[in-house]
Amino acid sequence: MRILILGGGEVAYLVARRLIREQNEVTIVEQSSSRCQYLEESLDAKVVCGNASSIGALERAGIDKTEMLIAATNSDETNVLGCLVAHDYENVKIKLVRLRTHEVDHWRKLCESTLGVDLVIHPDREAAKRILRVTPLPEVFDVRAFADGRVQLFGMNVTHSNWVVGKSMEELDESGPPKNSLMAMLFRGSRVIIPRGQDRLRAGDHVYIVVPTSEYQECLEFMGIPREKKLQRVFILGGKQIGIEIAQRLEKRGVQVKLFERDLERCEKISTLVKKTIVIHGDGTDQGILEEENIEGIDAYLALSGHDEDNIIASLLSKRMGAAKAVALINRSDLLPMTQLLGIDATLSTRLVVVDRILQYVRKGNVLSVKTFRDEEAEAIELVATADSKYVGKKLKDVHFPRGAIVGAIARPSGEVTVPRGDAVIRAGDRVIFFCLESLVPELESAFIAGK
Repeated sequence: MRILILGGGEVAYLVARRLIREQNEVTIVEQSSSRCQYLEESLDAKVVCGNASSIGALERAGIDKTEMLIAATNSDETNVLGCLVAHDYENVKIKLVRLRTHEVDHWRKLCESTLGVDLVIHPDREAAKRILRVTPLPEVFDVRAFADGRVQLFGMNVTHSNWVVGKSMEELDESGPPKNSLMAMLFRGSRVIIPRGQDRLRAGDHVYIVVPTSEYQECLEFMGIPREKKLQRVFILGGKQIGIEIAQRLEKRGVQVKLFERDLERCEKISTLVKKTIVIHGDGTDQGILEEENIEGIDAYLALSGHDEDNIIASLLSKRMGAAKAVALINRSDLLPMTQLLGIDATLSTRLVVVDRILQYVRKGNVLSVKTFRDEEAEAIELVATADSKYVGKKLKDVHFPRGAIVGAIARPSGEVTVPRGDAVIRAGDRVIFFCLESLVPELESAFIAGK
């Protein structure tokens, strides 16, 4: 497929790298000459230096032959103008656009009805959904859904007090877990492990467990995770859109929210957008201010400023001062492994959230979804098994998957969901969810989709 990406930032780079790996023909339009040079040296893509809202630049990029447009510059106006130009070309069948405006609901309607845009992605809104999903769950840092919600994947922190510390995969399996649950991935510092029978859990590990939605609560209890509790008090650092979005949603749930913002003018603006949230003009990383505002015992501290370093410091400070849970927004992917070692409960990157949403629309054959973890070190891939796949009709124990890849779940057309063991058989039409190291994705996709 011929794909044109507007903008050459980190999101565009990550998406382009994946699309090129899947044999798509990718062109990128980027205004910065230094960034263009970096992209040309790093990617096997055509790079056009120019303004993405310029018809001339788009023509030089080959918009007349483009089949898919991904508008991901840092300017909403440029992204919309790019879609407007693309709308005049019948060959552009799919259009995806990233918008950051707080008026995204109005723009979504206009883009879809007037410009034929297939997907409008709002990074802050997507990130807010993920943050609110994990905030009420102690020790859980990530929750993802597959197979139209029939399969859940949750990530948990293994704490020193948890009974699973020191247990091997075999010992856990003998302890009576939900029969359809599986530990799919283990992150230990900078390492990614697809766990096997003799691998043992250590305090500080981050593990991902896959389970049918019907057994989700049972699995949480088995792993020693307390039930989801009702949030009562939450502190938010940063008055950007994501902070406001989450404050508004928490208000609707009856949660007491305090939002810290250093910019006085911004504080005044925020106070007109929220109803019950207390907006504090001050430094949310200042120990004295946090003591004055009674941080001890709060249910969660959400560090959502635009500075990764501030978010890390604030999260660590809040935990030391008595916050039950700390969540940090971290966009520098190289910092993510370090946050695990420091003991921050949960981290999130809006960039990776956007990458995931885009890749859901860029499917190779029967790939339904792709979800990335940390700095694209591991991935979850949801595929539909075709009749001619070499994996169909064989018992899993007789199939030689690449080392570092595992079948996490099978969702059958009948609605049945199973986390398979060695005797399970993949049938044509099944949705199969694989977990694997990033380096194995091309081999796995090729073997699964290409057939015998």
